[in-house]
Parts: sequence; C-alpha cells; structure tokens
Amino acid sequence: QVQLVESGGGLVQPGGSLRLSCAASGRIFSINAMGWYRQAPGKQRELVAAITSGSNTRYADSVKGRFTISRDNAKNMVYLQMNSLKPEDTAVYYCNARIVVTIFEDNYWGQGTQVTVSS
Repeated sequence: QVQLVESGGGLVQPGGSLRLSCAASGRIFSINAMGWYRQAPGKQRELVAAITSGSNTRYADSVKGRFTISRDNAKNMVYLQMNSLKPEDTAVYYCNARIVVTIFEDNYWGQGTQVTVSS
C-alpha cells in the first residue's frame, strides 16, 4: 500500500516563507511526476507546481518566481519552497504523485496540509 504524507504547513504572515514536504512510502517500483495542488474554500483544486522524474518543472502563473518545487528521488520525497507568501495563497495543499507499483501508473494523493497566510 502506498502512502503520501505531507508536512510543513502552518500560519505565516504575508511576505513570509514556508517549506512543504511530502514523503511517499510503501511498495513503490518507481515514481513519475510529482506535484502540489491546493484548494481554497469554495474553489476548485488547482495545480500549483509539478516536477517530472527528470526534474522538469511547471508552475501556475500565480506562483511563478515565488515558489520552487524540488524532489529527492532517492528518498521518494517532493518539496515546495514558498516565498513571498500572500493571503491568496491560503489553502489546503495536497501532494500528488504518479506511482508505479507493479506495471501501471496510478495517481496518489496525500491527506493535505493547511497553509494560512494572515497578519
């Protein structure tokens, strides 16, 4: 069974920084793309950033230049460094990973971690 566990959320003032971490564990053959999504109250879940196994990255326009996604393939981890945080970044952040357990790739989600940006 595969699990994704996020950590690092919390309350931060506008302009501050947070670093989210996500660890994948279980019976994993390989991990393809990994990413971070977020969902604010009353809004749809949206992609924040994604990274391929070869470290190609993609960002939502709203976070470009402020957020950085990275991964450690040896540890099955993905990170999201968030700088210059704004109140509109407040949301539950979810880790996502496309994981191959045996032959086919499946989509896995973490439980979510709350990020609140407020003074």
